[in-house]
Parts: sequence; structure tokens; C-alpha cells
Amino acid sequence: MSAEANGRFVDGYLAALLAQASQLISSEFHEVVRAHGLSVSEWRVLASLDGSDGISIGRLAQVALLKQPTMTRMLDRMEARGEVARFAHDGDRRVTLVRITPAGHRTVSRLIALAREHERRVMEPFGGKGAEELKATLRRIIELHRPPGSGES
Repeated sequence: MSAEANGRFVDGYLAALLAQASQLISSEFHEVVRAHGLSVSEWRVLASLDGSDGISIGRLAQVALLKQPTMTRMLDRMEARGEVARFAHDGDRRVTLVRITPAGHRTVSRLIALAREHERRVMEPFGGKGAEELKATLRRIIELHRPPGSGES
């Protein structure tokens, strides 16, 4: 029976389906994050920075799903613990970039391995091709609906 035939709008509404799927999958892994001594927000920041040369605070706030003032306060704490470092953008001194430190990488590397394993289990029913198609579709949706000027740096 299709969602439309069922009569419930949210059963076929993309935003509701994405939100539900995200909440269910994320909450499973967030238990692991907290068990490793990080808040979900700290996990999102460190995971977003790992493998990057640096990300602007504004872009990092978008990716980590935080408001910029909250991000700034969190970065203050994380910088004091030696997990992240802030530095000026080479091309625009008004932009502050953030990068993960070796200590931050050590903090998050085990969780990244656990996240990859969690993702593998979540995506297993879709098969390799189906999982990659789903990710490609989600990346395309994000690309099409990302606000202008909110690139990666």
C-alpha cells in the first residue's frame, strides 16, 4: 500500500522520512559516542574536521548542526583541551578556520571506526550498489538545497 493510499501525509513526505531515518540511525550511534565520553555535538565537530585541512566556523556550524554562537563556545572548550586549533584563512583574514589537532584525531579515530561499522550494518540490507545510490541521492539533495555561499571552507 502506498503512503498516499494510506492517507497519512507524513508517511510519504520526504522531509518527514529523512528526519525519522536520521533520528533512528543517529540515536543508535549517539549512545556509543556518549559511552566514549564525548557529547554528540563534540563528536559531530571532530568527525567533521577529521580529514580536512580546515573548515570555517560558519560552515562547521552548518555541518555539525549547531548555531554559530554555540559552536564558538564549544570550540573554546575543545581548543582548551587541545582537540582543535583555530587559524586565519590565507585568502581572507576575516574568516577563521578550524582544524583538528593530533590529540583531537586520537580522540575521534576510534569512534570513526565504530561509526563506519554502524553504517555498514545499517546499509547492509541495501547491498553495496543500493547503499551507494542512496548516499549519492542524499548528497545531490544536499547540494541542490545548500544555501548559496556555504561551500566547504
